[in-house]
Amino acid sequence: MPATIEREVEIVKAPPANLPVAGRETPPSAPVVKPAEQTLNPHRWIILIAVLTGAFLELLDTTSVNVALRQMQGNLGATSDEIAWVSTGYILSNVVVLPLTAWLATVFGRKRYLASSIILFTIASFLCGASTNLGALVFWRIMQGVGGAALLSTAQATIREVFPLEQQGMVQALYILVVVTGPTLGPAYGGYMTDNYSWPWIFYAKAPLGFVAAALVMRYLNETARPAVAPKVDVPGIALLAAGLGALQYVLEEGERYDWFSDTSIVVLTIVALVSLTAFTFWELSPRNSAPVVNLRVLKNKELATGTVLLFVGGFGIYAGTFIYPLLAQSILGMTPTETGLVFLPGGTATIIGTLICGRLLNGKKALVAPAWLIAAGMLIFSLAQWQLGHLTPQSGTADSEVGLVIRGAGLGLLLTPVTVASLSTLRGLQIPQGAGLTNLFRQLGGSFGIAFINTYITQQTAYHRSDLVGDVFSGSGPAAARLAGASARFEAGGYSPSSAHMAGIASIEHAVQQQALMLAFSDAFILIGVVFVAAVPLVLLYAKAKPSGAKVSVDH
Repeated sequence: MPATIEREVEIVKAPPANLPVAGRETPPSAPVVKPAEQTLNPHRWIILIAVLTGAFLELLDTTSVNVALRQMQGNLGATSDEIAWVSTGYILSNVVVLPLTAWLATVFGRKRYLASSIILFTIASFLCGASTNLGALVFWRIMQGVGGAALLSTAQATIREVFPLEQQGMVQALYILVVVTGPTLGPAYGGYMTDNYSWPWIFYAKAPLGFVAAALVMRYLNETARPAVAPKVDVPGIALLAAGLGALQYVLEEGERYDWFSDTSIVVLTIVALVSLTAFTFWELSPRNSAPVVNLRVLKNKELATGTVLLFVGGFGIYAGTFIYPLLAQSILGMTPTETGLVFLPGGTATIIGTLICGRLLNGKKALVAPAWLIAAGMLIFSLAQWQLGHLTPQSGTADSEVGLVIRGAGLGLLLTPVTVASLSTLRGLQIPQGAGLTNLFRQLGGSFGIAFINTYITQQTAYHRSDLVGDVFSGSGPAAARLAGASARFEAGGYSPSSAHMAGIASIEHAVQQQALMLAFSDAFILIGVVFVAAVPLVLLYAKAKPSGAKVSVDH
């Protein structure tokens, strides 16, 4: 078989028969096969398509549903708090399962676990569309989150293991391309389906691709060896992890709605999260725990530890930015859900170009550019984009937004691929799925922190700017009085009585003040995200000239 498809298995002649080997004699004709070299899967490109399809569907799902929540609320007769569980339930279950994916893949076998997760995700997606009440919809969204966890971390670990190191730059770039474009295209997809069909089609349309991806995984992915003895189940670790991450995610999702620590339930769950996660960390690192469900010791790897921090920051910026721009576009710039989604597309194209460039630079036996340089450049370009988006005005058009989003997309294209490649490049065997699970978890947690923090920050900044603006709008202000008189005259000309026209004029000025305060708050939020990225650039120095290729991978897993 050609060398590009199959590595040679090194065969070494056994020593003469008269020389003892490990207490016994070896016949002269018996070769010894070194296990260090592994045969590459000849169908690895088909496997890549399958796992990337699953990952894309999972990521598309995270943002496509948000634009249809109002329609779901009306159809199902739910309150705004109740319908929010359609998003919250999915994220809660997804975050809890993410760090368990390496352990689950070991217990059940990678192929079985990945294919089963894709099937669970796809069936749950279809049943979400078929749900006729809120309880059923939330339940199947939780099941989607359980299945969707493996579609990211296990998929990434699979790519890392079935491709040789000299191809890792390109295939990890394709993975990151899916990670970034899935959430970016989600609003456009969800808006189009909602505006032209109905919200159930957001779920129905993905089902065929899910079943195809599962079939390809079952057909072409080799199964990993399962342990001869069933591994011990770390019940305390799983319980502490579920309690800690579940409580933390709920606090992040619902804290703003309940005014944070003024609500007793938020205070209690915050304590539960802190105590549970602290106990979980000590238990997983304890010598008494012979089979930890999450191997936290893998974070001793400097490249992986640095990567998790950078991906946390990256998740903070990506998810927070994707969260606040649609709010700005629809509440101030007057865009429809479909228009809001479409304005992201040029930025998605820039991400594709940047990602492919990174893949080319990092591919091969020797990278053309050190990952650290690309990471730093991506973070600074992303910060520049936030500065540009932070200077939009209520009169800004689509073109003004697209400039900032294109710069943002280019920065993401240069950032995430080298972080992923450098983080996993020195891991071996079981460390690969463990590291992949942790990197995806930290990116997701960074996104949750980002959305929660930015949402609270915008609320506070809106109140601050409104108070400042109201101070300039008083009865003795000439410009304010002139604007009120003009507004009152327009309403009076439209048939209002003088007193009603005066009150309507005051209301219009109040609305303008509120819109301007909100616009300033959005601007502050974009700039804050940029400052966070600039502040994180020195973390790149922690990389010890990480290289995406070098030592060979031993697939003990």
